[in-house]
Amino acid sequence: MVGKIYLAGGCFWGVEGYFSRIKGILKTKVGYCNGKTKDTNYQKVKETDHAETIYIEYDKNIISLENILKHYFRIIDPTSINKQGEDFGRQYRTGIYYIDKETKEEAFKFVKNLQKNYDKKIVVEIEEMKNFVDAEEYHQKYLEKNPSGYCHIDLSLANKKL
Repeated sequence: MVGKIYLAGGCFWGVEGYFSRIKGILKTKVGYCNGKTKDTNYQKVKETDHAETIYIEYDKNIISLENILKHYFRIIDPTSINKQGEDFGRQYRTGIYYIDKETKEEAFKFVKNLQKNYDKKIVVEIEEMKNFVDAEEYHQKYLEKNPSGYCHIDLSLANKKL
């Protein structure tokens, strides 16, 4: 059975690079999500208020949504507003964007339980996915095409057990 989720965690190059290395991830695609308009691009993302987001399809028989969320929280600072790594701005906010009730409920439950481990408030958006727009082709699999490209995430963590 295939699951689908959208995650925003700062620059989408690193988030995509990380998740593409995890067993059970079937497909990744970078784009822009939950903005004010149905269309945007890299140059307009600030004015349309979309977040840099990664779309993930995963095999539920191999990896659970809970483990995907554990991986996600391993690579973000969930208490940081509009900033991850050296990237600042609303387009770099963190978010879990769902397309079904089951994912919504699991995401809220996961974050509520995780909050106990933090002194600061977790500020990751959990919202229904709206207005996903594929990013330009040169952003897709960017770190595969540009191995020395900027990345705020330690990609080697994908190879380590949770």
